[in-house]
Amino acid sequence: MIPLVFYVLLASAMFAIGLYGLLTQRNGIKLMMCIEILLNSAIINLVAFSAYLPNVNGQVFALFAIAIAAAEAAIGFAIMIALYRVHGTIELDKINALRW
Repeated sequence: MIPLVFYVLLASAMFAIGLYGLLTQRNGIKLMMCIEILLNSAIINLVAFSAYLPNVNGQVFALFAIAIAAAEAAIGFAIMIALYRVHGTIELDKINALRW
């Protein structure tokens, strides 16, 4: 069995990568990918601690988190497509969607 610390280190590395990408990228698709990496690192922690402690609560929460991540990705990509159709780009620095 793989020790719990390896899962926590993997999740920490994924969280750091996602956070770095979230703070540095300006492309809408890349930002959404970084958010998905952040969510996946949290899901890894939920499942790892659920396996370490003999209960299924973390796995149930992980299923809900996966469903929420899928819904977030679908809505986010729909918004990106709408922004591309209106503005012709998905670079968030070049879009002033809230200004008239």
